[in-house]
Amino acid sequence: MRRMQRGDAFRLTAFGGLAALSLDALSSVAYGPEAIVLVLVGAGAAAVQWALPVSLAIAALLLVLVLSYRQVIAAHPDGGGAYAVAKKDLGRGASLLAAASLVVDYVLTVAVSLSAGAASLASAFHTLRNHELEVALAALTLIAIVNLIGVAESARVLMAPMLLFVGCVLGVIAVGLLRAEPVAVIGDDPGPLVPIEALGVWLLLKAFAAGCSALTGVEAIANAVPSFRTPAVRRAQHTEVALGILLCVMLLGLALLIRIHHIVPRGGVTILAQLAAAAFGTGWPFYLVNVAVAVTLGLAANTSFGGLPVLLALLAKDRRMPSLFTLRSERPVFRYGVTALALAAGTILVLVDAQTHSLLPLYAIGVFIGFTLSQWGLVRHWQRQRDPGWGPRAALNGFGACLTAVAAVVLLAEKFTEGAWLLLVIIPLLIVLFARTENYYRTVAAELRLGEIPPRPEISPATRALVIIPVVAVSEATTRALAVALRTRGEIVAVAAEIDPAATKRLSARWKEWDPGVPLTVLPCPHRNLITTLVGYVRKQTARGRDVTVLVTHVEARHWRHRLLHNPRGPVLAAALRARTDAVIATLPIRVD
Repeated sequence: MRRMQRGDAFRLTAFGGLAALSLDALSSVAYGPEAIVLVLVGAGAAAVQWALPVSLAIAALLLVLVLSYRQVIAAHPDGGGAYAVAKKDLGRGASLLAAASLVVDYVLTVAVSLSAGAASLASAFHTLRNHELEVALAALTLIAIVNLIGVAESARVLMAPMLLFVGCVLGVIAVGLLRAEPVAVIGDDPGPLVPIEALGVWLLLKAFAAGCSALTGVEAIANAVPSFRTPAVRRAQHTEVALGILLCVMLLGLALLIRIHHIVPRGGVTILAQLAAAAFGTGWPFYLVNVAVAVTLGLAANTSFGGLPVLLALLAKDRRMPSLFTLRSERPVFRYGVTALALAAGTILVLVDAQTHSLLPLYAIGVFIGFTLSQWGLVRHWQRQRDPGWGPRAALNGFGACLTAVAAVVLLAEKFTEGAWLLLVIIPLLIVLFARTENYYRTVAAELRLGEIPPRPEISPATRALVIIPVVAVSEATTRALAVALRTRGEIVAVAAEIDPAATKRLSARWKEWDPGVPLTVLPCPHRNLITTLVGYVRKQTARGRDVTVLVTHVEARHWRHRLLHNPRGPVLAAALRARTDAVIATLPIRVD
């Protein structure tokens, strides 16, 4: 028996990987077949019969993608996401495009999954109709809070929802195929469906491109190869194949049921809810199916909260996003990434009123860009490696890249006036953001001479450092500041601004009575502006070539409700001095009970 390697106990098995990484892909059957039907019904109710042939074409593309991502897993065992592949094999420009498309993909995964989950609940519980947006936003808030708290995902926890979802969908298919007529018909009667366009190649191509939204998430396993137990590559490849088989069976099974039971879009319910009612009626199995779908879609949305913050942290490490995205809280959680994702997804849900069909074209286009770049990157990889059998592999990846590129172009052209044009704005803006951020960090690194060995600093023994202590009163805060300053062995100057002459006179008298051994310098303040006076004084000292340190004290209460009661003079003064002088600014918090 093979001995388990160190750390493998905390990694994924093939089955665990299927539970932890496939929910996004498997749950897409909740809206993929519906996207096909919504396009085909434009040619009339009879055209919906073409949902099965279109689904067969999508299944063929799924086969290509599964085989392609098996190769991605082998070629990039450290994680083969579109960004990593493009960065390694296609260069800077392609990697920026991949990063932008992935950001769009992650954000829309949350919005699509939650809106589809809300629609599924509304299909079963009619009181939720017309409240899908509120349901989606409530679920988004809950998921964001959970991720900010730092509750880690566990494959064991996700196994039960995955098995329940797959069991429910396969149950709908199996029972539905055994019934000649639907047990129940639900939803508002759509009335006669008048064709608005002819059934032809273009319409079928549009249905194919729309239905390809069912393929979203098949790349997730290739992104997380290091999460699998040894041998990680083989386990990840087995998981990818299992995902492809399950997704193919569910997609084709649902398409066959749509054909058999002549399912067309009806008001207030989803296509999957109609199929569940046709198979089980409107009893408890019907409610179980819809709740399982909603829960699974919610968990699918949660996968983005594990993916996008990590991607943003990776981009920040590459100096393409602000460094704060690399910061973790004590949990540890990439809280800035989680917050940014929640705000972006919430904004999108509000803009489209949680209507899934409005988001699917944008979602699919972003996913296809990632598919295309990942597969084209593999073509370049095989061309450089030229291992035995590289030709057929490159041909397969090239064929897959062409198919996904065509699907993206068709969707962009078809949905351009319905909002797809936004991608032509959002993705270039993200690319510009990444590039400008990277250029900024490169410029700063050059100015700071990062990576160079600097010359030894020269210190003149005749030059003593100057420590300036702003004083507003004789107090414990002043005593502590002087004690700290005296340890520096530099020249110490206590300064007070003459904002109120009477108060300054009293301060001078108290200082003389105290006699701490450090003189008090009173600065004229004609405009009664403490910050301007101190900034001017510090600038004069640094202009003489002196090393100046300003020691600023501030009172810090232990309870947050008390902090509002204290004067923010210290932090404001420190911020102004940092921004407007070259002095070293040190702050000394005085904590009080």
